[in-house]
Amino acid sequence: YYVPREYISKTLARKSPLTVINAVLLGFLMSACSHGILALSIQLHKKGASGPAVVSFLLASPWANMAITVLLVSLFGLKGVVIILAALLVAIITGLIFLFLERQGFIETNPNTAEISDNFSIRRDIRQRWAKRSSSPGELRRAARGIFSGAISLGNMVLGWILLGMLIASLAGAYIPTHFFHKYMGPTVLGLVITLALAAIIEVCSEGSAPLAFEIFRQTGALGSSFVFLMAGVVTDYTEIGLIWSNIGKRTALWLIIVSVPQALFLGWLMNQLIR
Repeated sequence: YYVPREYISKTLARKSPLTVINAVLLGFLMSACSHGILALSIQLHKKGASGPAVVSFLLASPWANMAITVLLVSLFGLKGVVIILAALLVAIITGLIFLFLERQGFIETNPNTAEISDNFSIRRDIRQRWAKRSSSPGELRRAARGIFSGAISLGNMVLGWILLGMLIASLAGAYIPTHFFHKYMGPTVLGLVITLALAAIIEVCSEGSAPLAFEIFRQTGALGSSFVFLMAGVVTDYTEIGLIWSNIGKRTALWLIIVSVPQALFLGWLMNQLIR
């Protein structure tokens, strides 16, 4: 409600690598779970953020934000830093590839992006808006209505997908034996693929996924499988793909899978070979 579209368009909609870096840094500062990040990313898109920026933000936020950084390091030790750096690497590479795809017209452009002049200054605009601010009861009521309306709108877009994910996760937890995870999610290429497939249907927030990923590592010694399990919550999760498909565009959703899944699998394989 309070952040103008021009601010988002200036920082997260330029056809420049700086847009990707801004999105990744913003993702690091957003200490929200993966479900909260979905709502934030859709709101950023509505405010004018480009497809490459939204994708970079989504990939970086769940596993590289400050709160999860502390959690992963506490569980994995220095190996947690490897997971975080790998997630950031995937986010940056994918964002740069999406910049190219956007320039070539292979993914959708954002119709919400505002046209911003080169001399537009966010700091100057904030000072001007602050000088004109109003704290009257009428303005506070309008702000409360605007914020509530935005929350309802985001809830309508996100909650259905989250409820579907919780249902499928419950079914997986009830009917997939525990020993299946231990047996088939080891440090092999097949283990990585099975981990990717299972994590795509096990809808757990990032705070809940981190302990599960550590359990995979503790049982199998496969850090790469843990990394793929975490990344699959972004690159193949149907909640995420469905929201991108319905709100940003189907080409963006499909290219997210095509571009990010091979990176996650390759980095997972590399970790399994080099780190024990």
